[in-house]
Amino acid sequence: MLEKISDNNVFDNIVIENIDDKIIIGLAGNPNTGKSTLFNYLTGLKQHTGNWPGKTVSNAKGYFSYDKKDYILVDLPGTYSLFINSQEEEIARDFICFGNHKITIVLVDGTNLERNLNLVLQIMEATDNVIMCINLMDEAEKKGIKIDINKLKEILKIPVVPIVAREGVGVETLLETVNQIVNNKLEIRPNKTTYDKTIENSIMEMENILKGQLDRNFNLRWIALRLMDGDLNMKLQIKKLLPKSSNIDTLIQIDDIINKHNNLGERIVTTLYERAEAISDKVININQTNNSWDKKIDDILTNRLIGYPIMLLLLGIIFWITIIGSNYPSDLLSKFLFGIEPKLSQVFSILNPPDWLHGMLIFGVYRTLAWVISVMLPPMAIFFPLFTLLEDLGYLPRIAFNLDNFFRRAGTQGKQALTMSMGFGCNAAGVISTRIIDSPREKLIAIITNNFVPCNGRFPIIITMATLFMGRFFSGKYTSFIAAFYVLLMVVIGVLITIIASKLLSKTILKGVPSSFTLELPPYRKPQIRKVIIRSIFDRTLFVLSRAIMVAAPAGIITWLFTNMNLGGESLLSISANFLNPFAQLIGLDGFILMAFLLGFPANEIVLPILIMSYMSEGAILELDDLNTLQMLLLNNGWTFLTALNFMLFSLLHFPCGTTLLAIKNETNSIKWPLFTLMFTTSIAIFVTFLVNILFKLII
Repeated sequence: MLEKISDNNVFDNIVIENIDDKIIIGLAGNPNTGKSTLFNYLTGLKQHTGNWPGKTVSNAKGYFSYDKKDYILVDLPGTYSLFINSQEEEIARDFICFGNHKITIVLVDGTNLERNLNLVLQIMEATDNVIMCINLMDEAEKKGIKIDINKLKEILKIPVVPIVAREGVGVETLLETVNQIVNNKLEIRPNKTTYDKTIENSIMEMENILKGQLDRNFNLRWIALRLMDGDLNMKLQIKKLLPKSSNIDTLIQIDDIINKHNNLGERIVTTLYERAEAISDKVININQTNNSWDKKIDDILTNRLIGYPIMLLLLGIIFWITIIGSNYPSDLLSKFLFGIEPKLSQVFSILNPPDWLHGMLIFGVYRTLAWVISVMLPPMAIFFPLFTLLEDLGYLPRIAFNLDNFFRRAGTQGKQALTMSMGFGCNAAGVISTRIIDSPREKLIAIITNNFVPCNGRFPIIITMATLFMGRFFSGKYTSFIAAFYVLLMVVIGVLITIIASKLLSKTILKGVPSSFTLELPPYRKPQIRKVIIRSIFDRTLFVLSRAIMVAAPAGIITWLFTNMNLGGESLLSISANFLNPFAQLIGLDGFILMAFLLGFPANEIVLPILIMSYMSEGAILELDDLNTLQMLLLNNGWTFLTALNFMLFSLLHFPCGTTLLAIKNETNSIKWPLFTLMFTTSIAIFVTFLVNILFKLII
């Protein structure tokens, strides 16, 4: 049974599955405090992920049991405040204030207690049943930070539980505290913040006005504080909850109270920050002689001179390992899957299907899927764990920090670097990750330009071409290094085009001033190898692979039809390629290459097999014996170093795949932006390859 929090749909973004007598708990906290780690530890595989209805922000609900009671744990979006600046903050606020949950657990970072306390104090204003859970106590100890837990409990008048979520230390105490609250053995009366006389009097006046007019037992003090802060969304929702006969008069009275005084919202925020600072001074003791290794490492990795070379070196090493490590398993997987085909064909023939159906399903669908799996799975199985390892170490936020200045000059912000990094695995995932950007304008720029970093579907093309036409110009022992260099070069070009395109958009159709943002640099942590492997394989590799399979299957049918339907004795594929060839020559390609990209629209992974099939004049996607055979095939069809280079560039920059365009439509709630992205990215791909083609011919 789905129970909405409000019958009048005012709080549509709060939908919690209330099954039987399960007790609902909200899990709140700043980003990078370990919320997901605690959530996963408590719920294991009993989780459900989706979107808040009407919102693009994802939610996660999980289930666990303790002391014969069943719980629903809701992982709220990470937020620094309940003041409304983004969808994440709005959702967290509405759930905490108006949700049907029993307890709110606020997870804070023990290494940054003062900053985290601001959210704790706000949540204490909104609800009574609050548990403050201090995570990363091991990191705090390493930094010489000691927190007086008992004194903190005494000041806040709420339970305070220190934990190390990654190791499960202290979680049992947390669960026991929850159990005591549920069984009414622990009564909590938070020591709420006291504001200056003007604010307190204004709160009292608003409470008296609203009392008796709302049909639910809302926290009137919290509502008054949000109205004084100028929260227009709260004002709109309260207007809908008030009786229609008096809502306008009531809001006028509230406005009169607010307008009598100056800067009430700023004074509220200032009071909260001052109290957080005062509490921190009382409960935190820092050993100044303790060496901060994080700072020493950051001085190197975020240094303006050596930070960028280190970043490029790390990415280069990852690409090199991916290239070297994926060749052998990819070959084995290909031989296995294509070896099954004859037996599958024999079994299928028993049903005596028509030839066209046999060709469409076996030569079209199965061969497409076999190619996609054998080409995609090995590189992903290597690349994603390595990339996740950098994330687990805490290095990815440093990349955003390093690139912030470049993106700010381009009219956006450093968070775009994080969303861009997600695009290396899957551009659709990169588009979805733009939800962390508060500014709608900057989010849109990040969505449009995410396509310019090579996703996992484009990496096989880039890696194969780099190996065949770049690496093999040198002696064998340097082949892999030269190939890795060119792959890295494509990544650098993609990042540069991203920044340039962002600048172009911010100066034309998406004008605006770059917004400020808080970028949390989490502490460096010892990676948990087992969890990294599990998370990267199940959450990323298999997820992306399954999505590719879903779109590649129908693409195999379409490709088969194009190669087997003839007009005047010539296939539709050849007719289309000949039509496109004059234009393709201008950008250093040929008509068959452009047709491969067009037919590969559902999945970039099938571009290369379609091209091979086209050159061999076969009616089905083919699997070649080795790279040498592929190289000879391409050379015999007029390929040169320039063709390979422009093929790589066009693959890097051309239109997004169908899945990514669908993600853009869902994120923007509009068909306009996916169409614009398609035209914008393809125009840049054409311009770059045309320019390279002209310059190369002038120089050579």
